[in-house]
Amino acid sequence: MDRRRAESGTARGIALSAFVLAAALALGCGATTRHRVLSFFFDGVPQPQAPAAAAAPTQPAAAAQQSRIGRVEHEPFAAKECDSCHDKGSSNGLVVSREKLCFQCHDFDLKAKYVHGPLVAGGCLLCHDPHSSPYKHLLRSDSDGFCLSCHDQRDLTKVDGHQAGRVDCTSCHEAHMSDKKYLLK
Repeated sequence: MDRRRAESGTARGIALSAFVLAAALALGCGATTRHRVLSFFFDGVPQPQAPAAAAAPTQPAAAAQQSRIGRVEHEPFAAKECDSCHDKGSSNGLVVSREKLCFQCHDFDLKAKYVHGPLVAGGCLLCHDPHSSPYKHLLRSDSDGFCLSCHDQRDLTKVDGHQAGRVDCTSCHEAHMSDKKYLLK
């Protein structure tokens, strides 16, 4: 009899704790905080919704998402489709090698005359984050000066057109491939 009473008391304590947590989340926290707390405990918690005017209907999904939450999420990651990239049977393993992973879904016709080295080698993750990023195109940092994380600016200033200290590389260069030398547009 005492065991049943103890189990009943434990169940009531858990239910009361859950109710208090739910009430605190509902009343005392903003949408972002509620999302963060609930996501810690549960998978698949939807992102907090922004006001309807936040994203224009003509924007692509990723751009609309970025304007809502300040981040761009890779679609499989946002949809919690982890197994499209990760092998369930291994500890954080991938379904194919890192060098081939992005090409499972993204089709790049590598027939251009000049192709950026990391793309040829399957090094997409050098520039792009596979899950989410606050930067456009899931870049690992802001696009202004991003290329200088690999390319030495001192060497570039010796080349015509680079003396002004300009760091907006993609205004003249393609990021992935081009039929023009130096990946020029």
